[in-house]
Amino acid sequence: MADQNKLIAEDRTSFGKGAARKLRATHKIPAVVYGHGTDPRHIALPGHETALLLRKSNVIVTLDIEGEKLLALVKDVQKDPVRQLIEHIDMIVVRKGEKVTVDVYVHLEGESAPGTIAMVDHNTLTVEAEATHIPESFTVSIEGLEEGSQIHASDVQLPSGTTLITDPEALVVNITVPRATVAEDDEAAESETDEGEAAEGESSEADGSESDD
Repeated sequence: MADQNKLIAEDRTSFGKGAARKLRATHKIPAVVYGHGTDPRHIALPGHETALLLRKSNVIVTLDIEGEKLLALVKDVQKDPVRQLIEHIDMIVVRKGEKVTVDVYVHLEGESAPGTIAMVDHNTLTVEAEATHIPESFTVSIEGLEEGSQIHASDVQLPSGTTLITDPEALVVNITVPRATVAEDDEAAESETDEGEAAEGESSEADGSESDD
């Protein structure tokens, strides 16, 4: 995967907000690479190519920094809160065969029983995986699950070589009935009860009238 994710980068010598704005104006993204006992290295990444790679999470990238090759994992992406443009990226140096701790998204598949909804308590799971074999996501099937069904972290199937770090008892998905539906059912039941009592009352009055005659 990393062999396909190649980026040509260059060292940065100017820092600060002003320098970062000028860099972004040339369609480049400021970033920093650190790890394995090395000093943080400030680099500039090509904006368009980098944005395309970051459509996926936990991306491993082969950086070519002025002829030097580095394997790096994207750890943090800072974006403008309004325009959602990438402002800065943090990356850590990794090595093939090395294991890293990452958060991987949980993807729900299928539909639960009619009238129920799936409440997601954890949309990611923290796992340890080989740097070059990080799962893109975990698929969890909720097909046909009834109200009260629960899926915990330990129930999620992980690929070989991936170890769960999240608490195994952590609730991932809870199948429940929307409160509005429950309230409507309760109201309907109360209405039926009231109608039944009213009918019984009318019947009793009718019986009393007949006995007076």
